Amino acid sequence: MKSTARIVIIGAGASGISAATKLVSFGFKNIIILEAQDRIGGRIYTIPFGDNFIDMGAQWCHGEKDNVVYELVKDKGYLDTTGNIYEDYEVIRSNGEKISDKTSEKLKEIIDIYLLDKKKDLPGFGGSLASYLRDKFLKTLKYPEYSDIDRKVAEEFLKFYHKYEVSMECCDSLFDVSGEGHLDYWNCEGDIGLNWKDKGFTMILRSLLNSNGTDFGILNKKIFLRKEVTDILWDPTGAIQGLGVGTVNKAFIHFEERWWDKDWCGFCILWREDDLKDIRESEFFWLEDVFGFYTVKYQPNVLSSWITGTSAKYVESLPKQKQMEGFIYLLERFLKRRIPKPIDFIATSWYTNKFIKMSYSHRSMETDHLKTGASELAEPILSPNGRPLLQFAGEATHNHYYSTVHGAVESGWREADRLNQYYSDTKSHL
Repeated sequence: MKSTARIVIIGAGASGISAATKLVSFGFKNIIILEAQDRIGGRIYTIPFGDNFIDMGAQWCHGEKDNVVYELVKDKGYLDTTGNIYEDYEVIRSNGEKISDKTSEKLKEIIDIYLLDKKKDLPGFGGSLASYLRDKFLKTLKYPEYSDIDRKVAEEFLKFYHKYEVSMECCDSLFDVSGEGHLDYWNCEGDIGLNWKDKGFTMILRSLLNSNGTDFGILNKKIFLRKEVTDILWDPTGAIQGLGVGTVNKAFIHFEERWWDKDWCGFCILWREDDLKDIRESEFFWLEDVFGFYTVKYQPNVLSSWITGTSAKYVESLPKQKQMEGFIYLLERFLKRRIPKPIDFIATSWYTNKFIKMSYSHRSMETDHLKTGASELAEPILSPNGRPLLQFAGEATHNHYYSTVHGAVESGWREADRLNQYYSDTKSHL
C-alpha cells in the first residue's frame, strides 16, 4: 500500500525531486532520495558570481506554452527575456577582420532558412544532422541574393555554426546526431531564452520543494547527501544502448569594469584556414572548439563563452589559470586590443564529475541503428507479477523534451504517476 511501499530515489536532480514531491502528494510515506554529491540539483547548479549568480548547468527556461518549468514559476517574477544576445552578435575572423553587418545578416538568414526547412526536409532523412546542415547551407548559398558573400567567409561561418549546433545537441560532433531523430525534439512556444534574473535556475527546485532555500521543504528528512550508490541489484537483466550524450562547458569571465559598449552582445569566432593550422599546433589547440563570447543578462561586467566537442572534455584537465589564459588570448586575438585582467574566472567541468560525466543528451545515429528511443529507455523493470522494481527518469527518457529541465521534471512526474497507478489498482494486489 502507499503507506507501506518503500521507494528509494537515486539522485536529487530535477527528475528525482519531481518524482519525490509528486509521490508525497499522492500519499506515499516511505520515500528517501540518495544523492552522491553534497548538494541537490544535479545539472541545475546556481552559484554566486559577479554581481549576483550564474548557472553552471541549466541556464534558460526554454519556452512558455506546455513548459512545466514556466508554469511553476510564471507568476513569481523570476523570469525575464534574454533578448537577442544570441542573434545580434558580431562576426569576426581570426585576423581581427569584422564582417560587415550586411554580410553577417545574410549568413544568419541562411541559418534561418535551414532552421525553418529542416522540419519538412528531415523526415525520412537517413543521414546525420551534420550532413544535412552542410548540404542545406551550401545549397542556399547559391541563391542569387547571396552571390556576393565571400565563399571562404561562408565556409568559416558554417564551421562556427556547426560548433554552435554541437552545443545545442551536446555531442562530440553533429555527425553523431540523427537528422531525423533530431525532429523528436519539440520547441515550446514563446520565448525560448528566458533567464532567471538575479536568482538562478535553482528557484525551480525551491518551487518544487515549497522551500525558502534554507531546507528541503516537503522533502525534509527524506534527502540524504553524500550517499553514493554503487550497485543496483535485481533479478531480471537489462541494458541501455544507443543513448547519445556529450559534454558542453561554459566559461564566465568577470571584469572589474565593463570595457565593451553597453549595447554590444558579443561575437562569434571564424577561423581562417592558416590561422586554424597555427592554433592546432600550439598549446591552445583546444580553443578551436570555442565558438564565441557573449554578454550575460544581469551581469554587467561578465562575459560568457562556450566550448564544445572533445575539447570541452580536454579543457577540464587544465588548471584554472591556463583556462583563463586561453580565453583571454582569444579575446585579444579577435578583438585586436588589450584586455584587462579579470578579477574572477570560472569554467564548468561536467565530464570529470564522476557522478554526472556529461551535460545532456541527444538523439544519436546509434539510436537509429538500434531502432530504439526514449520510450524504450523509460521502460521499467518489473517483477514477474508486474510490480515495478526499477524505474528510469531524467531528460534523456523524455520523448520530446530531452536535454531540458522541463523534460526532466515531466519524466519524474511520469514515474511517480506510474507508481501511483500501480498502488491504486486493487487488481494488481489480487
